[in-house]
Amino acid sequence: AAMAGFVRELERRAGPALRLEQRAAGGVGCVVWDAALVLAKFLETGACPLARRHVLELGAGTGAVGIMAATLGANVTVTDLEELQELLMVNIENNKHLVTGSVRAKVLKWGEDVTEFQPPPDYILMADCIYYEESLEPLLRTLKDLTGPDTCVLCCYEQRTMGKNPEIERKYFELLQRDFELEEIPLDRHDEEFRSEDIHIVSIHRKRTVGP
Repeated sequence: AAMAGFVRELERRAGPALRLEQRAAGGVGCVVWDAALVLAKFLETGACPLARRHVLELGAGTGAVGIMAATLGANVTVTDLEELQELLMVNIENNKHLVTGSVRAKVLKWGEDVTEFQPPPDYILMADCIYYEESLEPLLRTLKDLTGPDTCVLCCYEQRTMGKNPEIERKYFELLQRDFELEEIPLDRHDEEFRSEDIHIVSIHRKRTVGP
């Protein structure tokens, strides 16, 4: 391997665990974050029917959440920046025997054109995507461009109290509420084992437009 990687196993309720390679160097996208585990395991509870649904993961990193969705029968596109494509490809390859839907990796830079990802997916998955202030506006633009009236966005994030994190989170949800309705999924609906008081899953939908 070009870079030292280490494998994180993510157990599944049915069948063998997902094997996810991580990278020891290379920034935030290269490890499986707790929020990704919580969201992946939440998908397994069956709260959202994924079979044959079109699913897009934003800021996929290692691809943990999107690959889990693909093992549950969804047709998934995991997206991240160019430099994470190799890691995504490796993880798709390592787990393809577990996939009952389909999964592919593509480059998607927030704030840029999303035509190739149309029509709007049934689900958009995001785990720990809110940590840079400068990425808030592009991320929101991408969410607006990608979502249709029936798209459900599942956003999972770890509440962080350090530095500017609380402020960035507050700003993100404030901006989001201009165009979207948010509903927090209660903790007792998360996976029994993979849950934490400071990791939240929010279900997000486009606001219904009223009037002519």
